[in-house]
Amino acid sequence: MLKHFDNTKIVVGCDEAGRGCLAGSVFAAAVILPNDFSHPLIKDSKQLSFEQRMHARDIIIYNAIDYAIAYCTPEEIDTLNILNASILAMHKALDTLKEKFDTIIVDGNRFKPYKKIPYHCIVKGDGLYLSIAAASILAKTERDLYMLNIHKEFPHYHWNKNKGYPTKDHRLAIEKFGISKYHRKSFGICQNAIQPKLFDEL
Repeated sequence: MLKHFDNTKIVVGCDEAGRGCLAGSVFAAAVILPNDFSHPLIKDSKQLSFEQRMHARDIIIYNAIDYAIAYCTPEEIDTLNILNASILAMHKALDTLKEKFDTIIVDGNRFKPYKKIPYHCIVKGDGLYLSIAAASILAKTERDLYMLNIHKEFPHYHWNKNKGYPTKDHRLAIEKFGISKYHRKSFGICQNAIQPKLFDEL
């Protein structure tokens, strides 16, 4: 069972989803949970199925003191780089919270100061602390729904299955069709891929 970081303070957990993808925005979430909250489904989002994550999402939204979800676009990612864009997305989520908080805890080992509020970077924090796990679930589910939506526009990349990650079918589609407006042009295979003018003809 995951735990709370500090029951004496108002703690917000942050995490992102989609850093390693070739296409789509990077999403981030910030979540403040009640100190007496716990639920067995709230854990590292990678340990849950899509259906479990969607159920966990509803539980978080219903029980959270406050939460916010934000994103940075592929264009922002190409301009800032993925690390800076991921941190910016987390800052955007924090900006949207209405509840005041004392401490920020972030999954991973990189973050940038936010309004002089103390923060802690915690490697694999989504497997340790409830608010980070909750943020990971909200960011992941929001991004999955976004990728399912843009898949309708460009179905040949199979984003309904790979969610933009560099799977074999995704890489082969890029080699065959080139990149779309949702691809990150600064990323690996996308850098040298063709950019067709008329995707409607594919």
